[in-house]
Amino acid sequence: MSKKLRSQAVDRLFDAILCLENREECYTFFEDVCTVNELLSLSQRFEVAGMLRDQNTYLEIAEKTGASTATISRVNRSLNYGNDGYELVYSRMEENSKERD
Repeated sequence: MSKKLRSQAVDRLFDAILCLENREECYTFFEDVCTVNELLSLSQRFEVAGMLRDQNTYLEIAEKTGASTATISRVNRSLNYGNDGYELVYSRMEENSKERD
């Protein structure tokens, strides 16, 4: 993680997020912390990452999500050269889904 990002304030934010116990608590917290547009942008990037993992084309992703090709490209760069955060989360989500089945 970037040294510029690491700080006590960010640590406290992450600690707060880790305290959330369910989706409803996430909605309550994030609606207070983020603007609607910020939250929609985050969710769009997450959706783009999933579609890129599933080998969708930029055109398919843009049509389904409304994301710009610049956003898709940035997310793709994170998937290929980032810290594997998307992969970590998507892998865990897949594991959790299999456990429930």
